Amino acid sequence: MTIDNNDLLNSILESLDRVQYISPEDIPDIDLYMDQITTFMDSRLHSSARNPGEDKILTKTMINNYAKNDLLPPPLKKKYSKEHVLLLIFIYYYKGILSIHDIQTLLGPITERFFHNGEKFNLESVYREAFTMEERTMQALKVDVREKYEAAQKTFQDAPEEDADFLRKFAFVCALSFDVYLKKLMIEKIIDEMNQARKPEGKKKEQKKEQK
Repeated sequence: MTIDNNDLLNSILESLDRVQYISPEDIPDIDLYMDQITTFMDSRLHSSARNPGEDKILTKTMINNYAKNDLLPPPLKKKYSKEHVLLLIFIYYYKGILSIHDIQTLLGPITERFFHNGEKFNLESVYREAFTMEERTMQALKVDVREKYEAAQKTFQDAPEEDADFLRKFAFVCALSFDVYLKKLMIEKIIDEMNQARKPEGKKKEQKKEQK
């Protein structure tokens, strides 16, 4: 079904409204088996999938791969804690734009310092703080999307009439894509700096092990 140009922008903005934030209160306080984890994630995030009802948000294979690549600590007696779920949510958002290595660089220190640390400031505290920015980010994104759409509608004024609609949609996609490209470059730059900062720390740990 094609969407009339007058409705395209509203359709996009409405799709953003369907993106759900999983609050820590939404996550069960009891440990869950893998099947329960995949069911929970699907129930909370399926509405933002490209093909809801068809696309899998999380599978057993994905979870096993995350554990294999040290993105996720092993479960206890095949059960996953609330903090495992929080890490899986971070991974879900990262995996579409970052490599496994980059996700390791980001989540490694978080897991080492805050996962099941028994302190008041724990992984849930980190999650809450990070996602408090979500509402402000979403509102700013809607303004930005509207501006890019309106700018795209002003392009290709001299194009053949039968091609103009497609070309303006193309211009809109180009603007959005370039924005993603630039943000990805910035993210990778930050991660590279974080990785460099961790190398001296890693050498110190190795030296202490050798001294023992």
